[in-house]
Amino acid sequence: MVGMHTPPSDDLATPETAASAPRPADHGGPRRAASPWRGRVMAAGLMLAALNLRPAVTSLGPLLEEVRDDLGMSGTVAGVLTSVPAACFALFGLTAPRLARRWGPGAIVCAGLAAIATGLLLRPFAGGTVVFLAASALALAGIAVSNILMPVIVKRWFPDRVGAMTGLYSMGLSLGTAAAAAATVPMTDALGGSWRSGLGVWALLAAVALVPWLFLARSARADASRPEAGGPEASPSEAGGTDTDAPPAAETAAARADAPAIRITRSPLAWAMAVFFGFQATAAYISMGWMPQIFRDAGVSASTSGLLLAVMMAMGVPLAFVLPRIAARLRHQGVLVVILGVFGLTGYAGLWLAPAGGAWAWAVLLGIANCAFPLALTMIGMRTRTHAGVVRLSAFAQSVGYLLSIPGPLLVGVLYQHSGGWGQPLALMAGFMVPQIVAGVLAGRDRHLEDEA
Repeated sequence: MVGMHTPPSDDLATPETAASAPRPADHGGPRRAASPWRGRVMAAGLMLAALNLRPAVTSLGPLLEEVRDDLGMSGTVAGVLTSVPAACFALFGLTAPRLARRWGPGAIVCAGLAAIATGLLLRPFAGGTVVFLAASALALAGIAVSNILMPVIVKRWFPDRVGAMTGLYSMGLSLGTAAAAAATVPMTDALGGSWRSGLGVWALLAAVALVPWLFLARSARADASRPEAGGPEASPSEAGGTDTDAPPAAETAAARADAPAIRITRSPLAWAMAVFFGFQATAAYISMGWMPQIFRDAGVSASTSGLLLAVMMAMGVPLAFVLPRIAARLRHQGVLVVILGVFGLTGYAGLWLAPAGGAWAWAVLLGIANCAFPLALTMIGMRTRTHAGVVRLSAFAQSVGYLLSIPGPLLVGVLYQHSGGWGQPLALMAGFMVPQIVAGVLAGRDRHLEDEA
């Protein structure tokens, strides 16, 4: 399955992918933002950005039937629609390292949030499937680059709190996911019953999230333009660490020299991470795209189906904050991978046996299983020693992983349309859990990307 996809560009295979132009050697230890207020703004920006990285997807699930009827989509086309997020995340995610190297991670996240807001604002005006897909792709492109750069920003600016800040970011992501799933149908009813209003309202949340990132990006440009504040003529220690997009002082010339020389496409660890990330993404996007329809076909109302999806996503709120902390304390994260996989297999079995009768229990179990995402993000940070390494591994694992996840939602739609039921699709979902567990156990071993050089 891996061999079916074109490897990412060799731009990800060099240490320079992660580094900006050469800077003077560091004269101090690890640094964060220059002042407490900037650290707080950055933490708030991370949280707000995370809140916007899933509503474009989970707001659609509860209204998918209405969108299909209005735009004339077949089940197969709807399957393509549920595969679009993974495709956009894979393709646009590959551009994130180059863009971040040119403009800085903060500026790219800011641009990504602007793309999310614009795409969500345009989507309700779509008169057909093509325009709807194009507007969705714009929003998803913004999500893609932000997905790649969030672990990079956490690793760079909170190097001694990777687990805690990844947990905060993951918690925000889960909150946004759950809120969109639970609130879209009620908001649609309150706004007149049109799916267009119910989907378009989420553009406001993205616009709010832009505010701190506009400030951070502008502040970074101002700092970079003044040599005395950290511009090209000043050393990191002289700059006082004010440029939010500059590499931290801990990344010295020696650290860059220690960056891995191995091609990322030849790294067994990178492939294990990519496969693990790909199959957990497959499960997540099948759930976000199809789970409300599974419950509706079992006789559950549209609003309750949205709440069930919200419960699934809400399970990630506490667990996404706790799980990275637990993972950071373990030498081998394989045991967590297995536990989450068992929850997923149990949930799929329950959906097959009694989709309506045990709906709330299955939603909880599958919600726990979907917490493989924050675990994967934490493992990306733990499996590298350098900033260059985390950029390369994050870009490779997420881009290749999302490529691997593209067929899953599409196959579910095809099986659903041709079989007329959910037995075969659920069997496929459960089957995907097996390679996820195997790859996760391999990726969870105590080793680092740089050690494979």
